[in-house]
Amino acid sequence: MRGIRSLPCWAPGLSTKRLPRIALFTELYPNACATPSTHSARNGLVRQFSGYTGSTSNSCNPRPRQSAFASSLYANVYSKGFSTVQPRFVSTVRLFSTSQRPLEAKPNVESIGGRGVRSEIHQDQEHEDIEKGFELSEKAAQAAQVNLSAKLAKDGAAGKKAGFREIWRLLLIARPEAKKLAFAFLFLLVSSGITMSIPFSIGRIMDTATKATTEGGNELFGLSLPMFYGALAGILTLGAAANYGRIIILRIVGERVVARLRSKLFRQTFVQDAEFFDANRVGDLISRLSSDTIIVGKSITQNLSDGLRAAVSGAAGFGLMAYVSLKLSSILALLLPPIGLGAFFYGRAIRNLSRQIQRNLGTLTKIAEERLGNVKTSQSFAGEVLEVRRYNNQVRKIFDLGKRESLISATFFSSTGFAGNMTILALLYVGGGMVQSGSITIGELTSFLMYTAYAGSSMFGLSSFYSELMKGVGAASRLFELQDRQPTISPTKGEKVISARGPIRFENVTFSYPTRPAVPIFKDLNFEIPQGTNVAIVGPSGGGKSTIASILLRFYSPTEGRVLIGGNDITHMNAKSLRRKIGIVSQEPVLFSGTIAENIAYGKPQAKRSEIVAAARKANCQFISDFPDGLDTQVGPRGAQLSGGQKQRIAIARALIKDPDILILDEATSALDAESETLVNSALTALLRGNNTTISIAHRLSTIKRSDTIIVLGPDGRVAEQGSYEELSARPDGAFTKLMEWQMSGGEVTDQPVTAANPVAQETAWDIQSEDVTEVSEDTNISPRVAKK
Repeated sequence: MRGIRSLPCWAPGLSTKRLPRIALFTELYPNACATPSTHSARNGLVRQFSGYTGSTSNSCNPRPRQSAFASSLYANVYSKGFSTVQPRFVSTVRLFSTSQRPLEAKPNVESIGGRGVRSEIHQDQEHEDIEKGFELSEKAAQAAQVNLSAKLAKDGAAGKKAGFREIWRLLLIARPEAKKLAFAFLFLLVSSGITMSIPFSIGRIMDTATKATTEGGNELFGLSLPMFYGALAGILTLGAAANYGRIIILRIVGERVVARLRSKLFRQTFVQDAEFFDANRVGDLISRLSSDTIIVGKSITQNLSDGLRAAVSGAAGFGLMAYVSLKLSSILALLLPPIGLGAFFYGRAIRNLSRQIQRNLGTLTKIAEERLGNVKTSQSFAGEVLEVRRYNNQVRKIFDLGKRESLISATFFSSTGFAGNMTILALLYVGGGMVQSGSITIGELTSFLMYTAYAGSSMFGLSSFYSELMKGVGAASRLFELQDRQPTISPTKGEKVISARGPIRFENVTFSYPTRPAVPIFKDLNFEIPQGTNVAIVGPSGGGKSTIASILLRFYSPTEGRVLIGGNDITHMNAKSLRRKIGIVSQEPVLFSGTIAENIAYGKPQAKRSEIVAAARKANCQFISDFPDGLDTQVGPRGAQLSGGQKQRIAIARALIKDPDILILDEATSALDAESETLVNSALTALLRGNNTTISIAHRLSTIKRSDTIIVLGPDGRVAEQGSYEELSARPDGAFTKLMEWQMSGGEVTDQPVTAANPVAQETAWDIQSEDVTEVSEDTNISPRVAKK
């Protein structure tokens, strides 16, 4: 709004934040301060409308024109007052005013009049369209029907209802280590028995010390004092050795259990189908394989040992206390029910918190794995602060859960500790009276108090054991869910594939991704690929070209119809042996940490060095000779030390070394420069002269021309056309011709090829709207004309 600087009633100090509203006011009331008498009235209206105060200018520049609506609104304001028309006026502002954009972005409305308001309408409508975003299509309603049956529950299979079945199943994990655990339990009994004999011995020593020498106070258990102390030292040494054996066995067993559990779960994860990985985050799976297994391993070894030791010590302590004094034992028994009840509720709360912590740790691992794996993308968009904030928000959630756990633990243990101290005080009061009355000796009271301390420590140990066990149950439920999940496509079941040679036929194939069952990809898809031919599959973006490769590799099964290789239904084949007969080079090559030789030999682990070199030469990997370590060069995580073209050629070599019956090239040369593409295409052409069947998913014309047959997929999930390049190019109205024309024109391949917008007309439209609005007819639509895709 360049004309806004000479508003007739300008108030000093006004910022540009509300200039659109002030401009609209000037448009609606152009003669508001035509005379000095009306100046104050307009000034007050400006103040009410804009929210600003201050002196106003006396200069007036009346508008030449005003709309009928503005005139009537102007009359209402001065005849009825501002308050009576304020709601209507505010709604008018909402209808006509644009957003609060900078002053330079406003069109010149100083001399626009009514047509300027019309321009404001179009701009406001355009702004509202942008604010709304994309309107949902019919496919969006179908895509909203999500199937996440393969998704693992965040809290595990047991949910919040973990009972004795889950606890028993948790303990059964350690069944293979039963013999070693039996030895550990034997050492536990020895060390605990020796420990519990100490209070009794101390009591006898104190009684002996208080007796007169004439009563035989120099002997204990029939032994002289030096001999007794020597024997006691030997017994304590034996107890220490037993305790050492218990600890070392349990630690080794615990590490073995964790290693076995991780290996089993990793193997179980790797045999899952593609639907499973579509529905679950990798970070959550990593969390289950790492932190959850540690908690479970600790829960069933070290924690179990501590629990058994606490149980043995507690049972022995209460038994010996009853032997010393039943009266004092009855006082202590009053403390057991509230402690047991508190331990029950404490354990349940800890179990639920443990599940929440493990779930959020999985999310934290997911964030770290995704962001650190794509750190260059984040840095290129200067998103470091955003990602750190995202990570810290998740850390804060885990911290808050840990704080809640600490608060609950502190409340429980401090309250039980206070109750225990009060019990000791009561025992001293009652026991002191019993010593004075001669009911018990000072040594017996000392032994009883020491047994009380041992028993109290055992109660705390049992409470800690129960809480840690519940943590283990919470983590184990997440592991059991993963362990029990059976893939819909088992890689080990079915007939072993000796050869994958023969024609490939899709018969009435209908397919939708399992996670989006309402969005059809194929519908009655039919085509045949003869053995030993090179077929190119082309089609619109998102038309299902790569899905054909996924179905052939048995990542997914057709919803309806059959896929035959050599006349045999692939659903009856062993998926693992079938995949050994298929080589694939994806559009985005994936390399693993290790050497170049290891990555090439991944397609054939038993390959000789000469075979690796031959495959690398076929794929034009001559760049290897420029590396000091040659084939032993480390590629880095995900091949980060190599360029995109180098990674692509190694991926091609990895596929070629298998000598596959079926070779799938999913835009295999997309990352290569022109020279490398020519050399690789020459190698592929030589390879195609053999008996291999090659399926090329391509957009590049060079790849398409090299094919024997071209299959054109339509947006409806069916084959639109099929034939050689010459045959399809000869059809001017064919789907292939239109697709190629659209691609060659520089447009993006979409479901429906469209006509590009006229850039001259488009530029003119923008110029009219921003610079010469006064010359536009009221019936002219000045919205920018953009080609609809």
